[in-house]
Amino acid sequence: MEELGLNGGDEEGTMTTEEFEKTKPKELRKDIRMISGCQDRQTSADVSNVSSFQLPDPAGRAGGACTSTLLNILYADEQVPEDDFSFTEVLEQMRVQLREKDFSQIPQLSSMNPIDVKTKFDLVPDTATGTKRAVMIGINYVGDDPGELSGCWNDVLNMKKYIQDVHEFEEENIIILMDDGEHTEPTRANIIDAYKTIIGQAEEGDAIFLHYSGHGTKLRDDDGDESDGYDEALVPRDFQTSGMILDDDLYELLIKNLPDGVHMTSLMDCCHSGTIMDLPYLFKGDGSQTEMTLDPTMNLDAFIEKLTGKLMEYLQAKMGLCFD
Repeated sequence: MEELGLNGGDEEGTMTTEEFEKTKPKELRKDIRMISGCQDRQTSADVSNVSSFQLPDPAGRAGGACTSTLLNILYADEQVPEDDFSFTEVLEQMRVQLREKDFSQIPQLSSMNPIDVKTKFDLVPDTATGTKRAVMIGINYVGDDPGELSGCWNDVLNMKKYIQDVHEFEEENIIILMDDGEHTEPTRANIIDAYKTIIGQAEEGDAIFLHYSGHGTKLRDDDGDESDGYDEALVPRDFQTSGMILDDDLYELLIKNLPDGVHMTSLMDCCHSGTIMDLPYLFKGDGSQTEMTLDPTMNLDAFIEKLTGKLMEYLQAKMGLCFD
């Protein structure tokens, strides 16, 4: 069995998947996944020509690298591929296409629970038979210099068409925030309210899709729960007056309060997005992995305490395994 843990290899603290799954609190068994366009140290690109990706382009302007590449695999020319792709195949194809376009970012999949990456890729699993809801955020930061983007509205409109056509999301269950003067402004308060709304409406059997296209950043960690000393953050339109939305905020808004039996997938097309939801399992689409593993850089003890407040119970269970 492949070994997974804080330190990796044979160092003290290494745990197997089986051991971690036996000892982690039930709050960490929620069905949460995230696809991100880059690792924390990388920058997500802003693509100025979506035609090179052969995308449906209802906005007719530009698209983000992660979103555009994913849609080029799943929905090129508004057609669904005849054959299913595995998670591995999707992420590796994304990496190949990004490299061909001279983008350096490495797409990755993270999850609260281990996923067999050889199984069928899908934003909405077959087990999610209830209502499908989405929050989709695109921020171009119009007028900001430097900082204005050109692709984020396209990301939302292209992905919205995909989830409606392929996954049958209904218009009334999709919340859109864009700084285009037509939709709800993606301020910090409005983003938080949209996240609270979708979680508050969710019931067992439902599926949630979260899509964010805009700037991401890193801020110095102030509570000691990040191994690299920094919190990842989303950058709302009014960040200069209202501040950022930290990964700690996303915990409180999305993960802690997610009802049991609800599937949630998040697509984060922004800088520093690799661990913005701090999910423990990780698979990088660079050919270096054949299976999903625990993130070796994650402080699991701090993660468990922050999310569940049950660190002592977890440590006692972990110690119990040592004597079995």
